[in-house]
Amino acid sequence: MYTGTLFIISAPSGAGKSSLIQAYLTQKNRHQAKVSISHTTRNPRPGEVHGEHYYFVDHKHFESLIEQQAFVEYANVFDNYYGTSKAEIEQSLLQGINVFLDIDWQGARQVRKKMPQAKSIFILPPSLKELENRLVKRGQDDSSVIEKRMQKAQAEILHYSEYDYVIINDDFDTSLHALSAIITAASLEQPKQAIVNKQLLKDLLGD
Repeated sequence: MYTGTLFIISAPSGAGKSSLIQAYLTQKNRHQAKVSISHTTRNPRPGEVHGEHYYFVDHKHFESLIEQQAFVEYANVFDNYYGTSKAEIEQSLLQGINVFLDIDWQGARQVRKKMPQAKSIFILPPSLKELENRLVKRGQDDSSVIEKRMQKAQAEILHYSEYDYVIINDDFDTSLHALSAIITAASLEQPKQAIVNKQLLKDLLGD
């Protein structure tokens, strides 16, 4: 039985998902947690480090891992594979570490089939206009790319109902508090407490 929890977190680009995860990881009172590191066959970008940002592997190695059913989810995007190692996630969960899996709704469906105990969270923007404003302010994309991201965002938002929790990221601090509350609640579920506090419960029951 795992004592850590796997959290699937999805959102359209610009909704603030990555910022919320990183803000949670820097909190002093947070539960022990980490972001899952994916395998990929694409080449490293400047500044990216193997084992820190991704596990960079060749196509042959990735496809051998697919045959071994080593991934809880994987996808082929623009001729490159991306996938999440089941063994790595399970090792962290067994150590009591919460794992954040930053993936889209399609990947989330794959994970739920293999790890149904995972908790899923969808981050929504307060409005489409605000989402567009955030994408513009980032200054990373031109208008044509932003238009495509907005079209994709609405397609992604259609799947919010497949998730256990929904956070509307209007005020960042409020959203961060909501994320922390979900993580705390998951740690207090009876099966986890029965494992973590096994000796205490035994003493209280006089066994």
